[in-house]
Amino acid sequence: MSTFKKLSHQDNTLVLYDDVLSVYAEIRVLEASVINVRVNKNKTIELPTWTITPGDTELPFEGLSRNHLEAFSLPAYECVETDHEITITTSALKLLIQKNGFYLTWYQKNSDGQFEQVMRDRHTQSYQHHLGDNQPTCHYLMRNIDDKYFGLGEKSGGPDRHGRRLRMNNIDAMGYNAETTDPLYKHIPFYITYMPALKQSIGIYYDDYQNSVFDFGQELDNYHGHYRYFETNSTFLDYYVIAGPRIKEVTERFSWLTGRPAKMPEWASMYSGSTMQYTDMPNSHERLSDYLDQCHQHNINVRSFHLSSGYTSIDGKRYVYNWNYDKFPDPEAFGREFTEKGVEIVANIKPSLMVNHPLLHEVTAFDGFIKDEHGKPLLVQFWDDEGYYLDFTNPRTINWWQKKIKTQLLDNHIHCTWNDNNEFEIWDQKAQVHGFGEGGNFQDYRAVMPLLMMKASREAQLAHNGTEDPYIISRSGCAGMSKYVQTWTGDNYTSWKTLKFNNKMAQGLSLSGIYNFGHDLGGFSGPKPDSELFLRWIQCGIFYPRFSIHSWNNDGSVNEPWMHEDVLESVKYAMHLHDRLAPYIQSLVERSHSHYEPIIRPVFYDFENDTNAFDDSDAFMLGSMLVSPVVEQGQQSKEIYLPDCEDGWVDFFTGEHYSGNTTIKIDVSLSDIPVFVKKGNVIPMYNDALIEVENHEF
Repeated sequence: MSTFKKLSHQDNTLVLYDDVLSVYAEIRVLEASVINVRVNKNKTIELPTWTITPGDTELPFEGLSRNHLEAFSLPAYECVETDHEITITTSALKLLIQKNGFYLTWYQKNSDGQFEQVMRDRHTQSYQHHLGDNQPTCHYLMRNIDDKYFGLGEKSGGPDRHGRRLRMNNIDAMGYNAETTDPLYKHIPFYITYMPALKQSIGIYYDDYQNSVFDFGQELDNYHGHYRYFETNSTFLDYYVIAGPRIKEVTERFSWLTGRPAKMPEWASMYSGSTMQYTDMPNSHERLSDYLDQCHQHNINVRSFHLSSGYTSIDGKRYVYNWNYDKFPDPEAFGREFTEKGVEIVANIKPSLMVNHPLLHEVTAFDGFIKDEHGKPLLVQFWDDEGYYLDFTNPRTINWWQKKIKTQLLDNHIHCTWNDNNEFEIWDQKAQVHGFGEGGNFQDYRAVMPLLMMKASREAQLAHNGTEDPYIISRSGCAGMSKYVQTWTGDNYTSWKTLKFNNKMAQGLSLSGIYNFGHDLGGFSGPKPDSELFLRWIQCGIFYPRFSIHSWNNDGSVNEPWMHEDVLESVKYAMHLHDRLAPYIQSLVERSHSHYEPIIRPVFYDFENDTNAFDDSDAFMLGSMLVSPVVEQGQQSKEIYLPDCEDGWVDFFTGEHYSGNTTIKIDVSLSDIPVFVKKGNVIPMYNDALIEVENHEF
């Protein structure tokens, strides 16, 4: 096997080269807890990064050089070389590089300050250059059968990915099975390895925007032992190893690495109405006005409404930035009516223009679409027709987009954008982009196209709103999307299974730097939820920073708070509790912004030393509150594990005290919401009149 030799070592960067394989390997020591590794046929990776934006790093539309160092501390470290090995040691990590073939072994300090091995390349063929030029770019690591793998963002099933094979590829997965469907809407190739035997955790992020796959032990090959791998269509490998040793530390460092989470206005965490049916009706403006009246009649406080794309329709199809004046005769009066009543409109916008879009000529005039290999606008499937995707690597497209947001939305008192259907489902491997004047293959940009779209929307809103925190939401995205938007888990299906597994999916998002999100309560597609399922969904959703009831039911019905008379009072009680919790939820939103902390957390996030906290359950943490929602049909009692906590736990509703490290069994009537607070904590809440904030001590 050939040997990698040192070419240079400066500016915290070590470059190795194998002249037989013609492969470069580069190691950058960026922080004591963050080391970057690259393996590439070329000395430099020309494609910029849009996700490595530490802290408050400003991200230009054209991205940043992958060699940028400005935001990193570039700490002192030790580098020792022998004939066969190079060892790099920081205060948190130690990396052993085997020069023969380039194999890496990672060590991390434990609680006693001693280095322990926490990650190792598979000792039989770890990289593409071990396998052959005709093999995909890949990274194979050894796998311990007791390890747990958390992260990868929005993925179906439980939070532990061990034993699964999962794809990174944004698609429109309407009606997905929340337990098994893969892929979904987001592209976040980051995960945390938790080693129970060592009680250590370490993270790895692949700065890659192409279609890719992770395997955590579904595959087995007798020649190689237990292994896991990442495989991508990209021609280079660029990954970041992030130290713990706790899950909490890895999570927050990754959040910092990909950019400070956005601070949202307080109303963004309060009830937001939404349904596709209203804007599909011929009398949409009238129906929406009636909705506000019904909220008032039922004493339901609504602070925003997500305006579905029917407002743009022509003959039943959606045409972004086109107002249907039959449904909305006066868009400016419509927007003013809502804002004067304290309700912000969040307008649906899409990044594709249909073949007969009335504004098509405007974009073709400046060549603003993604193109085929011959330089012509690429026609692809979009919704129930064909269309052309806008190219957000073209500055003129960005400028056009922002002007339309201003003239069609902002000037009509519609201050917020709902960036939807932005998975950019282009399967042509030869599709081309403007690339900010450099050209390029679309697939290299696939995962960051939604990021550029949401950034364009955000900047248009900032220019109009001034210093006020803007509200933007996006369905699709990649690592670092939190620096711009709130999100949700897409077009879920109405079922008890979805209610159960959406909560588990939330943990994957929270451990992947995506903090401000929620679910479509009641289920978006499929049957109308019955009264029990609907109530349980509301009782769960009130503890999320995004609280929205949204639907497109098969029978044409609408999920509304008052849809089931038999549970209406319980629904209203839960929604009123969400209103009262607004100061607390907003404090967690602001803390995520200032400290990079998740808002919704797995129980083990705060109780990593309690092995029982890793048991699969339906509970989650909202700050210091442990929420154990009822997610089983007809459930009348529930066993709940309360983690090891020095002062114990207090029932949020009854004030009853419980010890930690214990399992309790409680009755759960249809109106009950099992919630417990760590004793000694204070929860700021609005009073019953939603005017003054009162501090509730537990």
